[in-house]
This record gives sequence, structure tokens and C-alpha cells, in this order.
Amino acid sequence: MLDWELAWSRALYGPNGFFARGERPDGHFRTSPLVGPAFAEAVVTLLDRVDHALGRPARVDFVDVGAGGGELAEEVRERAPSRLADRVVVTAVDVAPSPACRVPGVVWRSTPPRRVVGLVVANEWLDAVPCPVLVRRGGRWRRVGVDSAGREAVLDPVDAAVRAWLGRWWPIGRRARGGAELRAEAGTPRDRAWTSVVRGVRAGVAVAVDYHHRLADRLAGRVDAGTLAGYLRGRRVAPIPDGSRDLTAHVALDACAAAVHAGVGGPLRTTLTTQRRVLADLGVVRAAPSPSLAATDPFGWLDAAARSGGVAELTSPEGLGGFGWLVHEVALPVRVLASGDRSPVH
Repeated sequence: MLDWELAWSRALYGPNGFFARGERPDGHFRTSPLVGPAFAEAVVTLLDRVDHALGRPARVDFVDVGAGGGELAEEVRERAPSRLADRVVVTAVDVAPSPACRVPGVVWRSTPPRRVVGLVVANEWLDAVPCPVLVRRGGRWRRVGVDSAGREAVLDPVDAAVRAWLGRWWPIGRRARGGAELRAEAGTPRDRAWTSVVRGVRAGVAVAVDYHHRLADRLAGRVDAGTLAGYLRGRRVAPIPDGSRDLTAHVALDACAAAVHAGVGGPLRTTLTTQRRVLADLGVVRAAPSPSLAATDPFGWLDAAARSGGVAELTSPEGLGGFGWLVHEVALPVRVLASGDRSPVH
């Protein structure tokens, strides 16, 4: 019986772990870069804004953290406009082996670079950073243990650091419904991981995009059963740490934001908003094709309809559009996202 955090880490990143052996995310779950070109186009627009704010330096970085199959990194490399193409350095970061077929100009690494001037995007990375899984038992938070078949047991009480995090970010606002036990995932490892990434940005923007919840959700009991889940071949399945499936839990992005402000020096502006709002700011707008186009250009109509459907999926508030965007603007003289769509983090 292992502590859930350790079992989770081994199941994903151990010698024969789910990601370590090279499982491609597109075979198991659908992420924004896989929906269509609109997401990558928006990221390129954001990169261009960052480049402009930096004064069009001789080199500008784009770093894709948790790159998976490299789809976003490759799309950014291919779609970079001429004013960027000769200066942008595209880096894909992932623990898994890099794909056999790679676009020239995309550099693969297993760890994020320590110095970035440009844009960092971590799309659905933090939710796969293992963290403590906890249960409220006897008036105290305790760690949960698990074996390779998914059977659980209650272990020792949490340590002081986790207890302090829970006191600030996952306080007990109510009792679980129906007498069920209260469960939680402590975000301390995610806070450290994201702070480390942002610390490497000397100037530019760092963005974490993920399933998320906020303090108000935790206080209202919306996540009082925890959010730990498994995904396999497009279906949500039981979270069993045997290496056969992805394991994930939603991210307390507000806690990550506070950790960055406490751990990163220098001028820093932070926004926590939604994908729907950011994509609108970046020009991603759904436009249904005219029915008349089907008669004059049926293939063009099909392409336009597919794009419209993709944009709808990317911006749906009940789906990908509701994903959190945690945006840090580091040492930039001007904002790169419209202030009217911003929800400041205090």
C-alpha cells in the first residue's frame, strides 16, 4: 500500500508509467490543441503580442510544457508569421519520448528551460502533477493510500505544510452530502512546479490552462468528494494507479497564483480567467458559414463548418471554454490581454 501521491507518480512517470512509456494523449482524451487549428492560432496571436511587448528581440521563445504528442508546439512552429518565424525558438517539454516525426525547429526537452524570454504555455500539465490525496477522518485530514488494484486505506495525518495549505485553500465550509467522507487533493506540489516554471521567465508571459476550481467552489462543497479521476481511450474510468491509464485531478489555480507571487521576484501581473474569455480577446469567434456557400464551394463550406464547430467546442462554458487560464505577465511594459476580460488575483 503506497501513499496515493507516490503511487500516482509511479503510475504516470515510473519506468513503465503511462506517460513515460510514450502514450500519446490524443489516444485517451481530447485537449484544446486537438480540436482544430483555432487554439494554435490564438496561441500564435498571443505570442505575437508578447513579442511586440518585448520590442521584437533577436530571439523569442515559445515553450510548450507537457507537450504530449507535440501538436501545439508543431502548430505554433508552422503557423508563426514571417515577422516571427526566423526568430522564434520552439521548445516542447515532456517526460515521454519525443515523436518520431517532428517538425524541424522544434527542440524537445524533459525539463523546462531555466531562461525564457517569450511565452510559456502549460496546457493540461498541472492536473497530471501528482499531489496528496486526502480524506477527512476523525476530525483530521489524513493521507490516503492505494494499491495497484485501486484499493484504498487511510494512512497518517497530513504534515504541517499540507495542513497549512488546506487551512488556506481548502477549508471545511460544509459537510459532504449524504454523509459521505470529505476528500481533497492538496495542491502543494502543483504550486511548487508552477512557481519553478514561472521563475524561469525573465520577460514575457507564462500561462497554465487546466481543469480548475476556486476557493468559492471548495467552500460551497462543489468538490467535497475530490476530483481524482482516470482516463483511458476517451472514457472516464476509475483512478487505478497500475500504469494503464491517465490519472488527473483538477487544479487549485488560485493557490498556484498566490504561490507564484510569493516565490517569484520582479514585476509581475497575474490574471485568472477562463479560456472562453481569453480566446475571444485573441480573436477566436464562432462564425457559422453561409448556407449559400455549400452550393458554390461545398468543400469550403465543410471546412468552415468544421472550424465553427471546433470554436464552439473550445469556447463552451460547460467544457473547454470553462477551463481556467492562469496568466502571468513578467517584466512587460504593456498588457497583452484586454483588461476588460481580466479577473485579478489578490
